[in-house]
Amino acid sequence: MNIAVFIDRDGTINEETGYIDSFDRFRILPNVNKAIRKLNQNNLPVIIVTNQSGVARGYLSMDFLDSLHKQMVKEFENNGVKIDGIYTCPHHPDEGCVCRKPKPGMLLKAAREKGITLHKSYVIGDKIIDIKLAHNVGAKGILVLTGYGAEELKSLNKSGT
Repeated sequence: MNIAVFIDRDGTINEETGYIDSFDRFRILPNVNKAIRKLNQNNLPVIIVTNQSGVARGYLSMDFLDSLHKQMVKEFENNGVKIDGIYTCPHHPDEGCVCRKPKPGMLLKAAREKGITLHKSYVIGDKIIDIKLAHNVGAKGILVLTGYGAEELKSLNKSGT
């Protein structure tokens, strides 16, 4: 495994609904199954990377988050889609951990565990931090317009960057 596609979860894979603390608040966005299936068909591993500070804030437990991710993977499998891994940062933004995006910890761990060449890989997300994450590991970043993406793009256009 050399090249991989890292995909943000909230706002990119599923609807952005704030902290997801119940299964009924998790809804996969339209065309996500189709898009990931195309990546699968091209033998590109798909890895989800997600900041989940709701754990540190006490809004949800790691057990619930693990169950939610298992349900998500099962839903993908039922639609002919394969997810090759999920990496989560459960820390509070003020904790100073090495894994919270845009810091590279989750991608570096995935690269070690799965033999991924990060500078040949892609990061897809709906926030500037996802693009910064890509930059921080030498990958290519893709900003989608779902979730916060359209708002983030407007902000970039206004700032001229």
